[in-house]
Amino acid sequence: NMRIPSQLCFLASLVLVIHAGPISQPSDKDEATAEHYLKSFYNLTDVTDETTAVRREAIQLTEKMKEMQKFFGFKVTGKLDKETMEMMKKPRCGVPDVAAYSTFEGKPKWQTNKLTYRILNYTPDMSVAEVDTSMEKALQVWAKVTPLKFTRIYSGTADIMISFGTRYHGDAYPFDGPQGTLAHAFAPSLAIGGDAHFDDDEFFTFRSSKGFVLFLVAAHEFGHSLGLSHSNVRGALMFPTYSFTDPNHFSLPSDDIRGIQSLYGPNRDRTPIQPDPEVPTTPNACDPNLILDAVTTLRGETMFFKDSFFWRRSPSRSVTQLPIKRFWLNAPNNIDAAYEDPVQDKLFFFKGRQVWAFNGINLVPGYPKTLSSFGLPSSVRKVSAAVHVKSSGKTLLFIDKVYYSYDARAKKMDRRYPQRVESGFSEMTGAVTAAHISNGYIYLYSGTNVYEFGLYSKKYLRELKNNFFLPC
Repeated sequence: NMRIPSQLCFLASLVLVIHAGPISQPSDKDEATAEHYLKSFYNLTDVTDETTAVRREAIQLTEKMKEMQKFFGFKVTGKLDKETMEMMKKPRCGVPDVAAYSTFEGKPKWQTNKLTYRILNYTPDMSVAEVDTSMEKALQVWAKVTPLKFTRIYSGTADIMISFGTRYHGDAYPFDGPQGTLAHAFAPSLAIGGDAHFDDDEFFTFRSSKGFVLFLVAAHEFGHSLGLSHSNVRGALMFPTYSFTDPNHFSLPSDDIRGIQSLYGPNRDRTPIQPDPEVPTTPNACDPNLILDAVTTLRGETMFFKDSFFWRRSPSRSVTQLPIKRFWLNAPNNIDAAYEDPVQDKLFFFKGRQVWAFNGINLVPGYPKTLSSFGLPSSVRKVSAAVHVKSSGKTLLFIDKVYYSYDARAKKMDRRYPQRVESGFSEMTGAVTAAHISNGYIYLYSGTNVYEFGLYSKKYLRELKNNFFLPC
């Protein structure tokens, strides 16, 4: 059997009945709950000698209560008062007998700075992209202040194996249903060491205070995966109890920085990190220099493409980010243009002299085809943007500062094209790099800017930044 204090950490909460005033005479239920709590998290042991059992149990219970009260900075009474009961109610982790930051006994740590992680399964509470983003951000919390680098793998055994489970889920520490243990993680070692398990009977969220923010829970657990135990500094990430913080405004407290750097040292990279060519860099929606590759609608959603990733914006305006290959296995990365034909229920991707057509996520037989299948002249080497107007059945294909009109119903190019973009869309003087239609407006992108026009009038309305539709 593994020793829980040195190898495993629980984030847990106990649902208790809290009296309105101080607890002067705890009920049998209160005492039983407190005893269970101290056994679970403070190594309170059963007494087997019946002749002295009652007295010894009372003494040990009082001492363990004092130990807990001292850790949390309460008045040390050894009695079950309201303050102690309220702390027992909070979501918490299971090795709290330390001061400031702490490492596990023996200071276990990874012997390499290049670690791998793998997400084995997902919670139904969140989208796949939200879970992926939460885990990546949680690991980066520690990578930013240390030499540690984390690479995700999709098969085989990673240093940190991440999974969701309920009740008995494959280790010696079963979860306990809703409103109990949130997660547990194992300190660095071989086999199960470093692994993090999350209780799927809890409700995890991306950033809402209703439920438990997965990023915050995961960042705490990964602290244990890397060798940190607990801190008694309130506000520290490694403090035993869970508290909500807006993930967008999270910064690692100094106590946690001192703790992790005591194991791995500081991040001494003074120059920008050179990306591993095998690990694509995730684009940042808030980068003011971001130039999108393509934009399109798809079955009521809007997709924004950059490099090997895309952002997926739902009608409710929630946005998630995914690798292109996760959605369209046969699609190219770094696409030039994209558009949806809702009548055919097809999505088209352009890259170089080729075009791909998908029905949902499935490649349409016969594709990819060449640009000449649209009637474009052989001199056209790539399409820089594309958009389909459902009411007219016309597809506008932009090649920098000129555009063609393709009749999808007649399957031929309209006459009198190409035309200059500026002649059809006044004040649009730059090269068009992406395009899409939303709520009766057509949006033409040019570099880091996007220009809004009336769909039918083609009247220029306003200029926006190209992350106007993205979460930033």
